[in-house]
Amino acid sequence: MSTPDIILHNGLITTLDRAQPGATAVAINDGVFAAVGGDRDILPLAGPKSLRVDLRGKRVIPGLIDNHLHVIRGGLNFNMELRWEGVRSLADAMAMLKQQVANTPPPQWVRVVGGFTEHQFAEKRLPTIEELNAVAPDTPVFLLHLYDRALLNAAALRAAGYTRETPNPPGGEIVRDGNGHPTGLLLAKPNAAILYATLAKGPKLPFEYQLNSTRHFMRELNRLGVTSAIDAGGGFQNYPEDYAVVQKLADEGQLTVRIAYNLFTQKPKAEKEDFLNWTQTSKYKQGTDYFRHNGAGEMLVFSAADFEDFRQPRPDMAPDMESDLEAVVRILAENRWPWRLHATYDETIRRALDVFESVNRDVPLKGLNWFFDHAETISYASIDRIAKLGGGIAVQHRMAYQGEYFVELYGAGAAESTPPVASMIDRGVKVSAGTDATRVASYNPWVSLSWLVTGKTVGGLRIYPQRNCLDRETALRMWTENGTWFSNEEGRKGRIAEGQLADLIVPSKDYFSCAEDEIAGISSDLTMVGGRVVYGANDFAKLDAAPPAAMPDWSPVRAFGGYGARAQPENPIASPSVSACSCAHACGVHGHQHGRAWLENIPAGDLKSFWGALGCACWI
Repeated sequence: MSTPDIILHNGLITTLDRAQPGATAVAINDGVFAAVGGDRDILPLAGPKSLRVDLRGKRVIPGLIDNHLHVIRGGLNFNMELRWEGVRSLADAMAMLKQQVANTPPPQWVRVVGGFTEHQFAEKRLPTIEELNAVAPDTPVFLLHLYDRALLNAAALRAAGYTRETPNPPGGEIVRDGNGHPTGLLLAKPNAAILYATLAKGPKLPFEYQLNSTRHFMRELNRLGVTSAIDAGGGFQNYPEDYAVVQKLADEGQLTVRIAYNLFTQKPKAEKEDFLNWTQTSKYKQGTDYFRHNGAGEMLVFSAADFEDFRQPRPDMAPDMESDLEAVVRILAENRWPWRLHATYDETIRRALDVFESVNRDVPLKGLNWFFDHAETISYASIDRIAKLGGGIAVQHRMAYQGEYFVELYGAGAAESTPPVASMIDRGVKVSAGTDATRVASYNPWVSLSWLVTGKTVGGLRIYPQRNCLDRETALRMWTENGTWFSNEEGRKGRIAEGQLADLIVPSKDYFSCAEDEIAGISSDLTMVGGRVVYGANDFAKLDAAPPAAMPDWSPVRAFGGYGARAQPENPIASPSVSACSCAHACGVHGHQHGRAWLENIPAGDLKSFWGALGCACWI
């Protein structure tokens, strides 16, 4: 064996390799695990140029794989979005909003986009339109709550062009006052197109800022231990135009998350033409281990798209769903492209399976790694039909955010197996886990792992009995080795095993021994992708190499960071410094690296000395 590039030792390594479940050290060479074993076996392999990393007895697990993440679209917009994910009080959230309004220059909007629920707040409510107008009388504010509604202040209504004369779009409602004027509340009934179309009216970042934004989104994912993701396409995500940013980063070796992407049709009533064209111009699996094509979906035809708004009754699919879907699936099967299909309800899944079984009689699906996404109300009969056809189910933790609404609409009994994750595993179907971030749920994988293990929503409601919860190892496998089937990469990653891609993390707490209620709060102290350190903190901070500061200078990422952000303490420096600072690193008002903990430990009135000690000119 060649001399290793890196050796990690003195660890508590969970390999998920059943032939060798535990180890204390690994050797990495050319981006793969070259050897896995004990310190006595691995340390002698080091050469004079090998980097040795002492794990200090900490737990190590394989890098996490998100089976459904809108990472490409999310990256283009991340630097513009204020994240309320993990914020526990509406008061704190509104303080963040107030500060961001002060930082945001016209004509930019303040966007609070998804990943949170009103149930996470102590107040158990969203802000009112009046509260938004009070905080932001002149700056447009767009607040997206899951898949069900958006709140717009008066300035955002004006910027979006909504007036008394604006008609309701199909599947959506512009709520109006007694005189017919829009109030600022937009409802998905049940189609969220009105929400996303309104969001698309806001200013976009220029290309060079989108590159920076995508790097910061990937870093945020790395901070939480995500090393791979399957991108599920999405509305207003056009191919190939909106893939140019990730392609450039891939070409330049700057991706820190491995991305397998699916192509999502963009043209209602022209879906067949989309896939005829794409199967002729794109090749399944084209690309590299960092950026590669993964087939079709999650939207195959618009007539087969149901909606996951559990505040609304289940929609019936169009009568022409089967004929539309079959035309596309036949193209995919004949070209040996796998696909994924968004399906929330069993009623949709049953009708889609009729189509898949019909195609299978003429064009065998064996060997195609096709699957359903979401499948919250799937029946045991449908699970068995999927397993028989050789398909899979990709589940996401949307019920952790909408569980309360589901219980209110359908009852606690129906929620106990929505989705029936444990039964999916028991019945032998391929199944893995992800988030469906960034709009209908958070991108934080530990919230998903907590949901799988505890059966609780982020608001604390226990919706699943123990029989539908998973033990910690099974839940972790859902986020690692199980996910590789869904990108046709079995044996390439997902375990810490010789020959596999060297993707691993050191969690901030021991996932296997911490209390259940601590799982959702885990992050990563060390994240490696292909043997390269892409995030380091605490004991491993010296190994970290952060990207350039978030662009533009008013970006919420500079002030608040990502998941679990909190408003900074108010001081006379905070607002003006963000737009004026040009320092190379992220200071307390720019990011979470220093933040509140440092501020609370310095004498009052000594902020100038504090920032000066950091080498930062923000206090000037």
